[in-house]
Amino acid sequence: MNLTSQDQQTRGKNSYTFDEFLELRSNLDWYRDDSFLQKALKKFAGANYEQLHNELLRFSPAVSSKWNTLAERAARPEVRPYMLHYDAFNHRIDRVVRPMETHQLEKEVFGEGLFSSKMPSWESFVKRMLIHQLGEAGVACPLTCTIGLIALLEQYPNKDHPELQEILHHTKEGIDGDFAIGAQFMTEIQGGSDLPANVLEAVPDGKNYRLYGNKFFCSVAHADYSVVTAKIFGTDKVSTFIVPSWLPGDKEKEKRNGYEINRIKWKMGTAELPTGEFQYDGALAYPVGPAGKGVAVAVGIVLTLSRLEIGIACAGFMLRAAREANLYGDFRTVFGKKVKDYPLSARTLKRLENAAHRTTAGAFKIYDLFLRLDQPLNAGIPVEQPLQLRKQLFNLRELVLLQKICTTYEGAEVLREAISVFAGHGVMEEFSSLPRIFRDVVVNEQWEGPRNLLLTQIYRDIQRVADWYPPADFVANVLEGAPQETIERFADQLTDLLQRPVCGEVSEASMEAAEEWDQFCDSFFKAYQTVAIEELE
Repeated sequence: MNLTSQDQQTRGKNSYTFDEFLELRSNLDWYRDDSFLQKALKKFAGANYEQLHNELLRFSPAVSSKWNTLAERAARPEVRPYMLHYDAFNHRIDRVVRPMETHQLEKEVFGEGLFSSKMPSWESFVKRMLIHQLGEAGVACPLTCTIGLIALLEQYPNKDHPELQEILHHTKEGIDGDFAIGAQFMTEIQGGSDLPANVLEAVPDGKNYRLYGNKFFCSVAHADYSVVTAKIFGTDKVSTFIVPSWLPGDKEKEKRNGYEINRIKWKMGTAELPTGEFQYDGALAYPVGPAGKGVAVAVGIVLTLSRLEIGIACAGFMLRAAREANLYGDFRTVFGKKVKDYPLSARTLKRLENAAHRTTAGAFKIYDLFLRLDQPLNAGIPVEQPLQLRKQLFNLRELVLLQKICTTYEGAEVLREAISVFAGHGVMEEFSSLPRIFRDVVVNEQWEGPRNLLLTQIYRDIQRVADWYPPADFVANVLEGAPQETIERFADQLTDLLQRPVCGEVSEASMEAAEEWDQFCDSFFKAYQTVAIEELE
C-alpha cells in the first residue's frame, strides 16, 4: 500500500492531552467550590457566617492558585533548604538558605495575621484548613509552632521580662507588617518524645538563663523565636524557655544568639521545612511558665495545640486528595469508560469523599469544643474546677489525642488510595501534589508523639480519672447523639479493656489486649466523627 504525504506526516502521532483536566484543576477555588466546607462553617459560625463567607471568598483564590504554584515550585529537590555556615570573611552565620518562592509564600501567609486578635477564630480556622491543603509547603509547621508559642506567652504573662511581651506582639500582631515565626525545640538524641529525659542545661544569669547542650530535632530552624525545654542547673526538673534566634540588632549581621546549627536533617517528607540540629553555647533564654513544670506546660499547651492543628491539617489533606481524585476520575477514560464509571473506582472515590467529610466534620466539632471551654489549655486537669467542666476539659484532651493518631493514620490511607486513582501518573511528582502530601502526612504521624505513645497516654489518662469520671460516662458524653446501642457497645468495650494488660509486661495476652485497644480507639473516634457529620446533615 502506498502512503500519501499526509499519511506519512500523521502516522504514529498521538494527539492525547491532559489539558482539559489541568484547566479544570487550575481553575478550582478550594473554598468557593467546596459546598461541604461552607456548610460546616455555616453551622459553627452562626450569625457571623455571611461576613466570614465573604472574607473566605476573597481569600481562597490566593491559596488555590498563586500560593499553590509557589508551593509546587518550592518543593522541587534542587531548591530544598541547606546550610551556609560561613560568610566570605569566615564569620559563622549559619544561614538557612531557602528558595525565593518559600520566602514569598511565608511572607504572604503570615501577613494575613492569622493569630491576630482582630481575626475571628472561625475565620482563622478555615483559612488554616485551606492553607494546609498546600501540604507542608514550608509554612504549615511554622504556623503550627507559632500558635503554640503565642498561647504559651498568653497563658503565662511575666512583667519581669518585658521582652516576652514584645515577642508576643511580634508573633501575634506583627510589627510594621512583619510577623515573627515561632518554633518548638524539645527533642534530644536520647529522648525523642521523652521530655523528662532532657539534659539540655539552663544556667541562671540574673533574671534570665543561658542554655548549654544539644537539641537533636529542631523543625522551623529559621524561626525568629523558639520554645525550648531544658533542666535548670542543679535540678532534675524540666522548665520551659523562650529563646530569640537573634538579639536586638544582630539579625541583620547574621550573628546568632549563642548557638550553632550543625546541619539540616534529610527527611522523607515536609522536605521544604528546614529541620536542624542545634548546639547551644550560652544562648540567652527567657523563662516562661512555672519553674520545673516544663513537661506539663509543653504538653498541656504547646503540644496540645500542635496536635490539634495536625488534625485540621489532615482534614485539609483529605479534602484536596478527594477533590482531585474525583476530578481525574471524571476526566480519564480507560477501556472505553471513565474511571469513575467502574464500580471499584466509584467505591474508592466515594470512600475518599466520605473520609474527607467525616474528618472535616470532626475537626470542626473538636475546635468548637476548644473555643467554648474556658481556659482549655492547661498543664493537667485543674482539680479545683467544677466536676462538669473537668469532664469537658478531659474530653477535649482525649479527643485531641485521638484525632491526632486516627486522622494521620487514615490520612495516609486516603492519600495512597487517591494516588491509585491516577494509576501510574499518581506517583509522578510533577503530575500532582499527592505524592508530596502523602509523605507529609506520614511525617505528621510521627510529630508530637507517635501512635503507640499516644495510645498509651490515652489508656493511662482514662484509668487515672476513673474515680471521678467513670469510663461509661466518658463514652456517653463523647458520643452524645449516637444511637444508644452504639454508646453501650463502646462503654462495655472500654470497661473491659481497662481491666486488661494493655500496658502490662509483654505476653500473648498483653499484645492481644494492646491490639484490641488500638482498634477500639480507631473505631471510637470514627463513631465520634460520624456523630459530627450527622449533626451537619
